[in-house]
Amino acid sequence: MGRSFDYVILGGGVAAGYAALEFSKKGVSHGELCIISDEPVAPYERPTLSKAFLLPEAPARLPGFHTCVGANEERLTPKWYKDHGIELILGTRVKSADVRSKTLSTVTGETITYKYLIVATGARALKLEEIGINGSNAENVFYLRDLADATKLVNTMRTCNGGNAIVIGGGYIGMECAASLVINKINVSMVFPDSYCMGRLFTPKIASYYEDVYKSKGVNFIKGTALTSFAFDSEGKVSGANLKDGRYLPVDMVVVGIGACPNTNLFENQLTFENGGVKVNSRLQSSNTSVYAVGDIASFPVKLFGDTRRLEHVDAARKSAKHAVSAIMEPNNTSEFDYLPFFYSRVFSLSWQFYGDNAGEVVHFGDFSGTRFGAYWVNNDRVVGCFLEGGDKEDYEDIAKVIRVKPTVADLGELERRGVEFAAGVGRKPAVVAAVYGGGWYASFGIVVAASVAVFAYWYASRGA
Repeated sequence: MGRSFDYVILGGGVAAGYAALEFSKKGVSHGELCIISDEPVAPYERPTLSKAFLLPEAPARLPGFHTCVGANEERLTPKWYKDHGIELILGTRVKSADVRSKTLSTVTGETITYKYLIVATGARALKLEEIGINGSNAENVFYLRDLADATKLVNTMRTCNGGNAIVIGGGYIGMECAASLVINKINVSMVFPDSYCMGRLFTPKIASYYEDVYKSKGVNFIKGTALTSFAFDSEGKVSGANLKDGRYLPVDMVVVGIGACPNTNLFENQLTFENGGVKVNSRLQSSNTSVYAVGDIASFPVKLFGDTRRLEHVDAARKSAKHAVSAIMEPNNTSEFDYLPFFYSRVFSLSWQFYGDNAGEVVHFGDFSGTRFGAYWVNNDRVVGCFLEGGDKEDYEDIAKVIRVKPTVADLGELERRGVEFAAGVGRKPAVVAAVYGGGWYASFGIVVAASVAVFAYWYASRGA
């Protein structure tokens, strides 16, 4: 038993939905495209699960957050896929893939063949057992990666008012879940081995600000230690947590956010890998010309910084998916994927955005006693990254533009003094002026000389006429 499609998207997350929308815009015919997903629902905006889905008042629910509402585009409900002739093969796991024969085999025994495959399998949550701790199967231990996880967590949160929750991990999932738990009137302790939260992105000063906000909401930070084991009650539920520093915490529920692992096992020994993901070129094309990889699993060239990276974030998933479809459908009209690394989060009344690379020397700016502050990262005398809390739409557009320009900065004090205004000064300049601003003395001199020559040539030609 088998079916054949011109285009197959493997995976049913954010990237799959955005790829489907792009296929429809490019004129894919009915019956040419299918999506295979082990989830039982059509693709949705996964970041919603750790944000609005967990809130006690007016929580997000499907069909409200199907893709592609996160980018202010069409909402792709199951009816949308049917109307556009796109086959949804849901609740189905692919057990093997053969890129040479262009076939996928499902656990139900079906074989699906393709001409082009977009791998959008995303990542899975790392389990406690992978770091030597048992307890993941207890009914009051939670991970947050899919709709089933989020639904299970919400159902328990509703019955845990006034109870004790511990969050294992101080990264994205840990911070966003801790905020939602405390909003649901649950006592929260965050446990992680680092000296401050969000260590992969935040500086100690930035982290201190957010930790103070969380503490004011009732969150207890237990840093510099780690979970070693659980205690269980007679029903097999976790009743307590033993920490490496000897402390014991009574527990009603546990949320685990210790990282993620890309779902690439189907393609091991078949495709080239790098940075833990499938290595692709600037068209998102893998070492097999019929296979493209997008989203969390894709290790792609970041033109701005001249290296290859794998980025686990919704923005990269959306944009890489759209680009891969363009590269397949319009190969002669698609330029290389030129992505600006971007991350964001919203918790409580706070909202931050980050663009670029957090490498080099850090320069903080703004009012850390208020709600509008940030930091620049300067590497080899160039501004390569910027973090901003509390900005408006124009501010965020400015910091994105300034990182694109990567201006040379001789005086770091200028960044500290001017803050966002520095980005506005670069980002809102005309192209030539921005290039001068960003190219250093030699580049500036060259552009000025070129401009002067052009003006003289125009004057001389006019005079001769």
